[in-house]
Amino acid sequence: MSHAASSFNQAELTARIKQWGRQLGFDAVGIAAATLGDAEAGLNEWLARGWHGEMDYMARHGARRARPSALVAGTVSVICARMNYWPRAAGAPANLADPSRAYVSRYALGRDYHKVMKRRLRDLTRRIESEVGTFQHRVFTDSAPVMEVELAGNAGLGWRGKHTLLLEREAGSTFFLGEIYTELALRADEPLADHCGTCSRCMAACPTGAIQAPYRLDARLCISYLTIELKGSIPEPLRPLIGNRIVGCDDCQLCCPWNRHAPMTIEPDFAVRNGLDAVTLVELFGWSESEFRARMAGSAIFRIGYERWLRNIAVALGNAPSSSEVVAALAARREHDSPLVREHVAWALARLSR
Repeated sequence: MSHAASSFNQAELTARIKQWGRQLGFDAVGIAAATLGDAEAGLNEWLARGWHGEMDYMARHGARRARPSALVAGTVSVICARMNYWPRAAGAPANLADPSRAYVSRYALGRDYHKVMKRRLRDLTRRIESEVGTFQHRVFTDSAPVMEVELAGNAGLGWRGKHTLLLEREAGSTFFLGEIYTELALRADEPLADHCGTCSRCMAACPTGAIQAPYRLDARLCISYLTIELKGSIPEPLRPLIGNRIVGCDDCQLCCPWNRHAPMTIEPDFAVRNGLDAVTLVELFGWSESEFRARMAGSAIFRIGYERWLRNIAVALGNAPSSSEVVAALAARREHDSPLVREHVAWALARLSR
């Protein structure tokens, strides 16, 4: 640790870091100790059930995920930051209710949050260095084996809801999380109490029943997993349940009472791009690969690639009311180069012909 850092007392440096974080645009900053208690046992149980599906990296980095100092040697504290992302966009419930439209999870409507959050976190580390000198640190945003929700909960930024996302009374759950692992000895915040009570709306609202029990999610059933993480064929029994959701799912958040008054983002990077909050499935299915790449550059959607993009939209078209326009759009992709796309197009056409 630098000599400059040691010249600050723990409480003073912690308070300054929180202030600098807010000045840089974070909606909240908290501090967690680099210990996660019994979180590792819970992670191991979840992995043993196979609920992580094809996300092999969850098992591959299990120990380092639950032990911050095993991931970054010398880590003593974790600076956790939160940034609201819900944009001013066409109404989510109305979009979901129109099967001709594509529904994209609100977090993915703007610029890729990995880029925005990491840049802001690095700005914060530079601000800290300008005061305390060089210090050991590493920045994360959903980009390494980090138990983000657990750490943020320990940092007093919210509590884990029954849908497994972080919740906070004023901010709801519509925010991104980021972390700075550091050698700086900072004053840890107190965790918040759980305020879900007897409410189970998120569990009832999940289209596929992925929330198996309070705080227990089978990712293999989650629409976010199926449309983003799953690389191969979407299981046929789940396809009708996906509806018009082509990238992610917000149902468990839309019904949550704590999100009724969640603030909109003021971050320009999270504003809607390419009209994705109110666009038809047919229009998106007509995009060429070059058009997809050009339009989705800089978006979190880019990582799923064009093949999965078409796979997801084909399923949604199969769930839409049959029309000459929908059938023609699917028929145009019937002989697509990708077997994965062809399979889902064939399923959709068969479903519409019933």
